[in-house]
Amino acid sequence: MTARAGRLGIGIIGAGKVGPVLGAALAGAGHAITGISAVSEESRDRAEAMLPAVPVLDIPSIVERSELVILAVPDTELESLVAGLAATSTWQAGQLVVHTAAGFGTSVLAPAQALGAIPLAIHPAMDFTGTSIDIARLAESWFAVTAPAPVQPIGQALVVEMGGEPVLIAEADRAAYAEAIDIATAFSRSIVAQATGILAGIGVENAGGFLSSLVRSSVDNALQEGGRTPLDETAFDRDDDDTLPPGTIGG
Repeated sequence: MTARAGRLGIGIIGAGKVGPVLGAALAGAGHAITGISAVSEESRDRAEAMLPAVPVLDIPSIVERSELVILAVPDTELESLVAGLAATSTWQAGQLVVHTAAGFGTSVLAPAQALGAIPLAIHPAMDFTGTSIDIARLAESWFAVTAPAPVQPIGQALVVEMGGEPVLIAEADRAAYAEAIDIATAFSRSIVAQATGILAGIGVENAGGFLSSLVRSSVDNALQEGGRTPLDETAFDRDDDDTLPPGTIGG
């Protein structure tokens, strides 16, 4: 089985900055989006903007209707969500289950796998805005893929369909991978905030724009010196704002 063998019905749990963008990218590759969960007004607006024809559904309905389920929820909610859906036997045998958390491999999906689901951990190393701008940026990004060996090609194919470049990360290395992502994110934001603050303090208008070329070229040079391919975006916003509603499965 490969992701390219046919079009999949894809459900998205979480309408923060990441889920709708990945859904739009996969829809652009020809897959059908069966539904998306959205709690807050902001997340509903985002879902409508990115996936205008996709119905907003409750979580069990999304899982029941989908051949592939993307779990784009905050890291702190992932484990309880997966376990809660397993407790109600909602997961289906042969169903692909993908989460987007940097720090977890596929072990967090064990309850779903026990019911016959196929686990995949796919993390895009990108700082998301939650808008259509991100679609083009996906083509410049690398994705960490962790999966059992027989289904690694499925994860890799999904990444390619979204326009990205897949890199296999071992289950045991996910914590180190997440640490690297966190360091890059925190350091980049802290340095830029400090520098723009100083410039604004001396009267420079649009300090962010003033520094944009410098920051991008400096980062590209640093990545080249580190033996990496330069990318415009290297950090990922893990603070997904679409939390699960109180009292729901996994909430």
